[in-house]
Amino acid sequence: MQGFNKYYPPDYDPDKHTSLNAYRGKHALGDRARKLDKGILITRFELPFNIWCGTCNNHIGMGVRYNAEKKKVGAYYSTPIYSFRCKCHLCDGWFEIQTDPKNTRYVVVSGARQKDEDWDPEENGGFAIHDTEGKAGPADPLAALEKTTDAQNHATKVQIPRLEALQGVSDHYGNDPYALSSLVRKRFRVEKKIEAQKRAEDDTLKGKYGLPED
Repeated sequence: MQGFNKYYPPDYDPDKHTSLNAYRGKHALGDRARKLDKGILITRFELPFNIWCGTCNNHIGMGVRYNAEKKKVGAYYSTPIYSFRCKCHLCDGWFEIQTDPKNTRYVVVSGARQKDEDWDPEENGGFAIHDTEGKAGPADPLAALEKTTDAQNHATKVQIPRLEALQGVSDHYGNDPYALSSLVRKRFRVEKKIEAQKRAEDDTLKGKYGLPED
């Protein structure tokens, strides 16, 4: 089991030293923060695509990880743009990759070039992809006018009468809520009285013939 206890030296003063890192004069992120005064944080960066190194011209595959120098270089609206500067593991060259929030991708800025992996079916013995739907022809003004007229007739003959009928029903049931509530309560009292009278007649009949109670 991993231990989580910390050793506090005898000369450690919690009032003077806010933490053990402050006592030792180190940052909480350790060596990763050695360039933090320049706005650079050392972070682990994984290549999002295949590239060719611009210094040694060697191929570097997607997924290779580097200790990159991460730095904020700008912003796209409220989204920050980060730069990742990496040193090639095959030579002493450096290359830089930035985020592109506008197009939701990464772009190579300097020191390397991205491998072009767009697949062209014609170059690989296939058939070219064409637009099967085709472009829409010019709009027919008479057809557009006919559609507009049909829509107006439908609204006048169907939609407006239906809305008026619904509005009438709404006004009928929502015009006087108190009167409607009184009518419902009166009907409930009448039904309750009839039910009580029927129950009393049943009890009388059961008592007369000695029938068991429910």
